[in-house]
Amino acid sequence: MTETDATRCGFVALVGAPNAGKSTLLNALVGSKVSIVSPKVQTTRSLVRGIAIKDKSQIIFVDTPGIFAPKRRLDRAMVTAALTGAADADLAALLVDAKKGLDDETRAIVEKLKELRQPKILILNKIDLVKREALLALAKEGNDLIPFERTFMISATKNDGVPDLLDYFAEHLPKGPWHYPEDEITDIPLRQMAAEITREKLYLKLHEELPYQSTVETDSWKELRDRSVRIEQSIFVERESQRKIVLGEGGRMIKSISMEARKDIEQAIEQKVHLFLHVKVREGWENDPERYRAQNLEFPKE
Repeated sequence: MTETDATRCGFVALVGAPNAGKSTLLNALVGSKVSIVSPKVQTTRSLVRGIAIKDKSQIIFVDTPGIFAPKRRLDRAMVTAALTGAADADLAALLVDAKKGLDDETRAIVEKLKELRQPKILILNKIDLVKREALLALAKEGNDLIPFERTFMISATKNDGVPDLLDYFAEHLPKGPWHYPEDEITDIPLRQMAAEITREKLYLKLHEELPYQSTVETDSWKELRDRSVRIEQSIFVERESQRKIVLGEGGRMIKSISMEARKDIEQAIEQKVHLFLHVKVREGWENDPERYRAQNLEFPKE
């Protein structure tokens, strides 16, 4: 499986506006959960790599942060990460929410994609919510803007069209040896993955009340004698009022978040987990370079 003429390997960047469904699609392509999914926009922050095997091809998917008009320093870091991920990939796949169509955000992304030399494909997602005639019109509209190599119509949540998409990627990557072992599905460090899982549960529980700037970091990870793992994490919010929301009355909210996060972390690492969460107020953490490094983001100077 390592002979150059017998195998293919390469990177596919999934780009799109916030909430286009990139993380859901990535998890469907890989066949396992490697990226967090939340109804809150701009959930994905750094580049998340998921690895899929199809026949003799190893496909490394890069789930990029949603590309949008940045307003804050964190926004600029996320958009920079997304565009860098697309520029470094072998293929760029634009994911469009078919229900929203080619809105201003998506058209701005198309303009960015025009600057890339890589082959580009168009993926219309959530087709189960749109009539066929509208989908055909949307596909034509997209291809009038940029010469896409192929157009796919899928529903990531229902896995409709996803196998065909995987086949296409497998056949169009460069020939070469695999970059990762066959049983690896992501290159995200376990500490970061655990933090991302907790952040997902935080947003799922409190997406109406909590701003997306809230973040989670894994402070300690200790393997115990019985092979279980003791994990301590900090949830950072910007105000005391937000801290009270995360804790909940009598600590019920934080207990619920911890319980659900622990279950998913146990499933991901296949070990028993003892999870301890601490909620901390850190005003202006968006201006702290260390917090960006913890999320594998480049700290914008201005």
